[in-house]
Amino acid sequence: MIEFQYFEGCPNAVKTLENLRSALKAVQIEESALVLREVPSPELAESLNFQGSPTILVDGVDIYTGQKPDSYNYTCRIYTFSGKKTGVIPQEFIEEKLRKG
Repeated sequence: MIEFQYFEGCPNAVKTLENLRSALKAVQIEESALVLREVPSPELAESLNFQGSPTILVDGVDIYTGQKPDSYNYTCRIYTFSGKKTGVIPQEFIEEKLRKG
């Protein structure tokens, strides 16, 4: 299962979700495998071990860290790709992780 976790108002969630949907098509995974989970409160964030918005989990494993989350963070998430900080996960990175899946 692929889970996209986000909270409303995160400026990077929409673009990352677009990249995720494009990556699913590219690697021929049905969109029905995707679950969208809005995390509207710090309490839910804690119960889910939410890593911040946006987060993509594949079978419970964070695609960025390669680990199951064991803590939580209720903030907009920042990533580093090719030495640059961004809040958007690139489609190419998502595709690579889904192929290794």
